[in-house]
Amino acid sequence: MKIIVGLGNPGAKYAGTRHNIGFSVIDELAEKYNISLGDKKHKAIFGKGVIEGEKTILAMPQTFMNLSGESVREIVDYYKCDPSDLIVIYDDIDLDVGKLRIREKGSAGGHNGMKNIIMHLGSQDFIRIRVGVGAKPKNMDLADYVLSRFGKEDLPFIRESCTKACDAVALIVSDGVAAAMNRYN
Repeated sequence: MKIIVGLGNPGAKYAGTRHNIGFSVIDELAEKYNISLGDKKHKAIFGKGVIEGEKTILAMPQTFMNLSGESVREIVDYYKCDPSDLIVIYDDIDLDVGKLRIREKGSAGGHNGMKNIIMHLGSQDFIRIRVGVGAKPKNMDLADYVLSRFGKEDLPFIRESCTKACDAVALIVSDGVAAAMNRYN
């Protein structure tokens, strides 16, 4: 079983913001693989389905970004999964809009949601897909930037990156993380 978690903040106020790109990818995966996201459990909105022949949980923690680990830990524990069966999708300001970076494990890289997940799991050994949202302008506060929406000029790149992230998830599930890293990094 794979657990695929997209990070973001709950509520309409945050929909479509840079910080919620993980939620956008989960929504697209749910649509592509006909997985209903109607369940609310483990401090998350989630659904069960199959991706590339593998039983899969799609989840969007509802704890707010900086407490994402609470939800992720509950899900991993409940389904008795190893952190290596976890894929976390989240925003990265160090990547250009639309770019992806896939890693098998690693540090939080300054991302508070990832810091919280690593703390709650006690492990950095899980797959992550970082989706580029572009660098913060020099005169803007980081929190204001990641909670801002994309400009019209960025939307085609964001749609494309969400689709590529979905394809990367499918490739990770079917052929492993190395194949996805070779294709998308």
